[in-house]
Amino acid sequence: MKKNKILVVDDQVEILHALERQLKDEYQVFTASNGEEGLKLLKSNTFAVILADQRMPGMTGIDFLSRSLLMQSESIRILITAYADIQASIDAVNKGQIYYYVSKPWEPDDLRLIVRRAVERYNLQLKNIQLTEELQKSNEQLKRENIYLRQNIQGEYEFKNIIGHSPKMLEVFKLAGKVISTPTTVLLLGETGTGKELLAKAIHANSDRKSQNFIAQNCGALPDSLLESELFGHVRGAFTGAVADRKGIFELADKGSVFLDEVADTSPALQLRLLRILQEGELKPVGGTKTITVDVRVIAATNKNLEEEVSAGRFREDLYYRLNVFPIQLPPLRERREDIPELVEHFVRKFTKKIKKNISGIDPDAMDLLVKASYPGNIRELENEIERVLTLADNNSPISADLLSPRFHSVPAENKRISLDDSLKVQVEGLEKNLIIQALQETKGNIRRAAEKLNLSRAGLHKKLNRYRINPKKM
Repeated sequence: MKKNKILVVDDQVEILHALERQLKDEYQVFTASNGEEGLKLLKSNTFAVILADQRMPGMTGIDFLSRSLLMQSESIRILITAYADIQASIDAVNKGQIYYYVSKPWEPDDLRLIVRRAVERYNLQLKNIQLTEELQKSNEQLKRENIYLRQNIQGEYEFKNIIGHSPKMLEVFKLAGKVISTPTTVLLLGETGTGKELLAKAIHANSDRKSQNFIAQNCGALPDSLLESELFGHVRGAFTGAVADRKGIFELADKGSVFLDEVADTSPALQLRLLRILQEGELKPVGGTKTITVDVRVIAATNKNLEEEVSAGRFREDLYYRLNVFPIQLPPLRERREDIPELVEHFVRKFTKKIKKNISGIDPDAMDLLVKASYPGNIRELENEIERVLTLADNNSPISADLLSPRFHSVPAENKRISLDDSLKVQVEGLEKNLIIQALQETKGNIRRAAEKLNLSRAGLHKKLNRYRINPKKM
């Protein structure tokens, strides 16, 4: 068993030797002949008990103990004194938080008993701190589980509540309806903002697992080490700060569903662990040796082309085939424009209630611009824009076209009618300008990425931006 460390500070060598002889059988004893030496030892060691002589040249014992309090507040402090100085005693209590006084000369058995009780007090303090931390972690774990349960109870996601009557969305609903009653792994594909998580929740809420947890995790939102702990849990002592066992998402969602968003952003090592979950339904917490079996329905999603990721060596081929059992492609908003008016009305109702503002409708010109927009951010972009214009709109007034962001006033080239009254040069320049605007919108104003999309050099794109007076910061 590891011995507790004791620090003894006294300017008399014979006393240091005497204390070391009397305590070394039970403890690991460190000695210092003055306060400065004692402070150096405090920087590199953790002591259960600190004993210091009251009167020493230079730094007094009381001053030393008060400074030790700032460095190691949990240590138990004992003052050794040969003087009946009342004021010094008061100072020791106030400044050094003294646990006990040892008077010179002392009885060895009495000293050992005093130190033993001090060490017991120290170990009890540490145990209480540890238990408090574990209790806090347990409470956080319970809070997480209760949040997941409340989300499942409060959130009823039915397919009829997902807006969409376009042919492509009807095909999505048809495919989802076929997989609902099965334990089959589902892979949702589509651009950012197309509603992949909403569809995943609807699949879970309509399945026979709906009474169990549905837990979503964005795999691109956390560094690999934290994501591993979040998904698989960890055992106490697995890493610094792991003061208690913690269940991961897969264990918390046993008998339920896990939604892994942006699954393509995981590392090869983590992909291997995910593969085992899908193949065997088994996991090991970080730092653990015990295998845990779980029954979890996995719904994964990505906005990347997984076949290209496999070819590039960034995604495991065996995991791809495990995830790609039942793929569903969600269309971008520009490919389901007939759904936009209904989505706009839905978001207007949602945010008028949230903002507590009455809106009398939306002007036809504004709706026309919304229907024709390119939407690199898809439904999420439309939702954010409606919240923005409702904030700007006057109460009891309609949404007018002038309230829309500048990017909505630049109609994409594919939706712009070509006039034969203009020269070929004007038509080409107009097409070029619209393509540049669309590329900037899709990359959120990132000139480097926009240049790559347009197969231009960065310098070449800058020249065209100046020529057409396009400000990428407004995209």
